[in-house]
Amino acid sequence: MMIRFILYVCLLAFLAGCKTTNAQETFEVGKNTFLLNDKPFVVKAAEMHYPRIPKPYWEHRIKMAKALGMNTLCLYVFWNYHEPEEGKFDFTGDKDLAEFCRLAQKHGLYVIVRPGPYVCAEWEMGGLPWWLLKKKDIRLREQDPYYMERVKIFMDKVGEQIADLQVNRGGNIIMVQVENEYGAYGVDKPYIAAIKDIVEGAGFTDVPLFQCDWNSNFENNAQEDLFWTINFGTGANIDEQFRRVKELRPESPLMCGEFWSGWFDHWGAPHETRSADELVSGMKEMLDKNISFSLYMAHGGTSFGHWAGANFPNFSPTATSYDYDAPIGEAGNTTPKFFKVRELLEQYLGEGETLGEIPEAIPTVAIPSINISEVAPIFDNLPEAIESEHIQSMEFFDQGYGSILYRTTLPEVEEGETLLITEANDWAQVFVDGKHLATLSRMKGEGAVALPAIKVGAVLDILVEPMGRMNFGKGIYDWKGITEKVEIQSEGNSRELKNWKVYTLPSDYAFASKKNYEELTTIPSAAAYYKGSFDLDKVGDTFIDMSTWGKGMVWINGHHIGRFWEIGPQQTLYMPGCWLKEGENEIIILDMDKPKELRLAGLEKPILDQLTGNGAYTHRKFDQELDLTGETPSYTGSFKPGHGWQHVDFGKKEKIRYFTIETLDAHGGDDYAAIAELEILGEDGKPVSRQHWKVAYADSEEVDEANNLATNVFDLQESTFWHTNYSKTKAKHPHHLVIDLGEEKVVSGFSYLPRAEANKTGMIKDYRIYLKMEPFKF
Repeated sequence: MMIRFILYVCLLAFLAGCKTTNAQETFEVGKNTFLLNDKPFVVKAAEMHYPRIPKPYWEHRIKMAKALGMNTLCLYVFWNYHEPEEGKFDFTGDKDLAEFCRLAQKHGLYVIVRPGPYVCAEWEMGGLPWWLLKKKDIRLREQDPYYMERVKIFMDKVGEQIADLQVNRGGNIIMVQVENEYGAYGVDKPYIAAIKDIVEGAGFTDVPLFQCDWNSNFENNAQEDLFWTINFGTGANIDEQFRRVKELRPESPLMCGEFWSGWFDHWGAPHETRSADELVSGMKEMLDKNISFSLYMAHGGTSFGHWAGANFPNFSPTATSYDYDAPIGEAGNTTPKFFKVRELLEQYLGEGETLGEIPEAIPTVAIPSINISEVAPIFDNLPEAIESEHIQSMEFFDQGYGSILYRTTLPEVEEGETLLITEANDWAQVFVDGKHLATLSRMKGEGAVALPAIKVGAVLDILVEPMGRMNFGKGIYDWKGITEKVEIQSEGNSRELKNWKVYTLPSDYAFASKKNYEELTTIPSAAAYYKGSFDLDKVGDTFIDMSTWGKGMVWINGHHIGRFWEIGPQQTLYMPGCWLKEGENEIIILDMDKPKELRLAGLEKPILDQLTGNGAYTHRKFDQELDLTGETPSYTGSFKPGHGWQHVDFGKKEKIRYFTIETLDAHGGDDYAAIAELEILGEDGKPVSRQHWKVAYADSEEVDEANNLATNVFDLQESTFWHTNYSKTKAKHPHHLVIDLGEEKVVSGFSYLPRAEANKTGMIKDYRIYLKMEPFKF
């Protein structure tokens, strides 16, 4: 009898710790604190995204968040993931959002939901569905009637799935976000108010609704009936981040909506890392000041399939791995950062909170050799052609993802004429009569090919591989394929090419598998599908080594595990063991270029930091030197020490196209220059559009130890910055940055944002500004 009693008591204690009951609770915004069941509560949230985790691993990752010391999960809802075709919704299987929330509740974690409709997240088109772009005049993230109609339909579907999981209804959802970082996009309070109404109309009426933005722009769209959170990263001056919020709402609790634990990787740029000590220091300061936070990311996971997005304004596609240098690694593994965060949070457990046990690690396996035995060249396996008089984007042909081939016949071409493609988004190969002439990269701004002499009737093929659609700023208007026209140009003459045959090549497994595969004897000279197999005695996670392959995608056992690209920094693709099986496993690889060799294996550890060549293209040619001889500064000034935006009025208006800042020294006495963001102010004193900006010249950029390219000054990310080189050349002042606005503008001043971290190098003091209509001399 005593044994039964002891077991009964243990069971009750276990159930209480797991919060598996459906008892109703309350969560609200109180005076200087959140209130959970009328008691003070500090939100310690772990951001993780269910689409970036295989469903069989959801519970493992949730347990890892609990073991990290968190009391809440924070997650985006990705509209395009749930409505891949207009009107066709899917919340089942890997897309079962409600099940993910219930699993969190099972393990004693609350949930913050961020349903957008726009989410960013380095996700394809920021979570917006590609099919919105079939309407060419659509106005995204505005009160466009069609857009708002579709937003409401989507949000209502989300409400059907999880509105009943709000805490006062027996669930675990404590907060819901309205839109996402809109201050980085525009100023439109009526739009934000309309989205709030849609969210409430979907049933989210019982928990606080909130906004997240940066401290520099949150007031632009701040709603009086929404809670305000501020986003920032490690090293930030936390008091300064919340200064304005405290002035406007002195009795409001404070929360960092996204505390960036690391950063995401771009193809061709060094692997991103952030200091664990600075992360823990920032978290401790917030906890000591009763400030809530969501750790973005606690676990990044993987952007499987075609879901990785790209940055804006300069097109910069994001790698498949979303490791993010987060405390929980891409494969759900512990990291040194994990243990430092866990050690901290163990000291800040709230009433009734427990530090979860670290779950058993998922085993890894090595696959010494994967046999590739069959091949299906793309040009031998084309689908039925679509006839089109004019060039059109992929979306016009009702294609969302994959690649696309444009084919026409050429008129007679004289040697020296140029093939001009406007625009090939994002990576294009040009062939004439099957012979490869050129490869064009949007990352490099390439769109022209010098042509040899060509006889009339030759076949022109342009094979375009889109990467992810841009997920930030105005770049979300990112049509793929060739978006405007193709011309043959010679001096004073232009001939547009028409009468195209178009072949759409989707990125789904069904299309890749149903090819006419033949025995592989030689490596084709152009894009091809490759098929192979490997046998396993036991399953476990592995990392497919793609380092000898070119550029493309991989499917294993029907699962699209993502993109690879030889330029790195990512050289392996994470393959979850839950998608493998004992015995024979199938692999299909689409290589849009060609492999150097057919070597293929599965490693026990990933390779995320190996570049081949430098895709982070610097903005200074060999021996190039800016020549300011004879130039007169338009303005000379000094920046104040400290952080936050500084605004400069020239005291005059001037028509320009080129803007140069010359840095003369730094407040710290160091030899470096750094700028987080630059705005150039128009004649009305407001920032002009940065959509067409390019860096024409930067005397120095750090690209070896960190991604401190000059383009960071207008990437709309306040936590990234341009920094002059410190790992090799260590050039001294003066430093120069020349920006081509891409169009003529009347300007009246500029705004400068220094890097956010305290006591760091590159804090510019004295400077000169040069303004011109014509390019500067080099």
